[in-house]
Amino acid sequence: MTPSETTTPATEPSTMTPLHKDHPDHHFRFHLPHGHLTSVFGGDWFALKAEAFARFFGTPVFLVAQTIVVAVWIGLNVAGLCNFDLYPFILLNLAFSLQAAYAAPLILLAQTRQADRDKAHAEADAQHREALATQNTTQLALATTQTAQLLELVEQNTRLTELTQQLSQKIADLTSEIHQKMVSPVTS
Repeated sequence: MTPSETTTPATEPSTMTPLHKDHPDHHFRFHLPHGHLTSVFGGDWFALKAEAFARFFGTPVFLVAQTIVVAVWIGLNVAGLCNFDLYPFILLNLAFSLQAAYAAPLILLAQTRQADRDKAHAEADAQHREALATQNTTQLALATTQTAQLLELVEQNTRLTELTQQLSQKIADLTSEIHQKMVSPVTS
C-alpha cells in the first residue's frame, strides 16, 4: 500500500455516512460550491468584529445605554456638577458625529456581508428546489410507469381468471358428461 492510500478516506457514496460533506443526502451539499467565496471585506477578525459591532448598534441594549449616557452627560453639565461640556453641548455633538462617522461604514459592511450570505443561500435554495423538482419529475414518471404495469397485470389477471372459469366450466361439463356415460350403461 502506498502512503496516499493509507491517508485518503473513502469517498464512495456507499461507504460514506449521511453526515459526510460529499454524501448526496448531506443537507449543506448545495452550499458547498459557494464555500470558496469570501466576503468583499474578507473573513478576518476585523470584518467579523466590525459586523458584530454594527449589529450591536441596532439592539435595545445599545439604545438604552446610549440614552442613559446622554441623559447623565446633559444632567451633570446642566446641574453644574461638571463643567466639561456646557450648553450647547459641543463635545456631545462631536461624540455623536464621531459615532456616526464610524457607525455608517460598519453598518454598510454588515449589510454587504449579509447580502453576500443571502445571495449564497438564495442560490443554494434555488439549486435545492431544482433538485427537488427533478426528483419529483423522476418519481412521477416512475409512478406513471408502475401504474401502467399494474393496470396491465390487472388485465392479465382478469383474462386468466376468465380463462380459469371457462376451463373450470369445461371440466365440470366433461365430468358431468363422463358421469352420465358411466352411470347410463349401468342403469340400462
